[in-house]
Amino acid sequence: MLHAVIMAGGSGTRFWPESRMHRPKQLLPITGGLPMLAETVNRLDPVVPPERIYVVTHREQLAGVRAACPQLRPENLLAEPSARNTAPCVGLAATVLHARDPEAVMAVLPADHAIAPVAEFQRSLHAGAEAAARHGTFVTFGIPPTFPATGYGYIRRAGQVGTYQGLECYAVDSFTEKPDRPRAEQFLREGVYFWNSGIFMWRVDTILSAIGSHMPALAAGLAQIHEALGTPDFESVLAAVYPQLPSVPVDVGIMEKVSGTVVLRTPYRWSDVGSWNALYEEVPRDEHGNAAVFPGGGLLLAEDATGVLAYSREPQVIAVLGLDDVVVVRTEDAILVAKRDRAEEVKMLVERLKSLGRTEV
Repeated sequence: MLHAVIMAGGSGTRFWPESRMHRPKQLLPITGGLPMLAETVNRLDPVVPPERIYVVTHREQLAGVRAACPQLRPENLLAEPSARNTAPCVGLAATVLHARDPEAVMAVLPADHAIAPVAEFQRSLHAGAEAAARHGTFVTFGIPPTFPATGYGYIRRAGQVGTYQGLECYAVDSFTEKPDRPRAEQFLREGVYFWNSGIFMWRVDTILSAIGSHMPALAAGLAQIHEALGTPDFESVLAAVYPQLPSVPVDVGIMEKVSGTVVLRTPYRWSDVGSWNALYEEVPRDEHGNAAVFPGGGLLLAEDATGVLAYSREPQVIAVLGLDDVVVVRTEDAILVAKRDRAEEVKMLVERLKSLGRTEV
């Protein structure tokens, strides 16, 4: 049976000042609709109904997850005591899920990506589940690249191994993390690379076996957590063990080491919406290239200005005069004005605020 695990523990510092520790990007209506986590949950239905959807988040964000997704079962919300990267996140979810359904097929996906159309995403889920269940293999979801992105990981495909739900499936030759511009341009020219979407699928027993083989320290910690499942000691054991687990991405700790990994060519548009500039590329723009994202209502007045992104959850009037290619974000206690092409550097401002002791913002 297919289950989904949504990774929702990120801090979203590149979306400051709207994103904060207690309300990170995935809990916000960044694209102008529902909170991104809620959109991810809705995108899964009906392929994976709410009772088979799990969310792994930081304990400080648990209340926000409950508010964003009231349809999810409380026992399916797994709170990390500390952030330990995606391999422990996947391992914790797999441990809990295996205790409930030892033969489960497990889809793993981030909480904060933009994907459309939904029907094509759901077709890919069916295809991935078919491949994972039939071969007991690791399935990745590859995005055909449209430009030489330097902020994404890449997957080099080998020969085609099958077709599922009409989608081509290839053996994986290698993974490459965030190449520089010349290498990304080379990848695009070669035509055998996909962007790594960060979406995976596998049988739950397959991933736990791989963790045992390739990450023994993680496996030992998960064994302690497994022993405490369903007991009054579970939370205390989790609090003691989890912060000691190795902080390693699942791509590095598992996917780059196992054999037999395959990649499905996805049929949908995808973005990790990783910065204010990436959001600008995802939302509608007027004839001057200006975009306004006001989930609660608002107005952008742009005079002699082009390429502007304005954002506020509150009903605001944001006016921009004589400026091009800027981001303006207004919250209740902070305002950001930045050149769009420097939007990813916003996380530097977060570090500056921490150094000043301004933790309230």
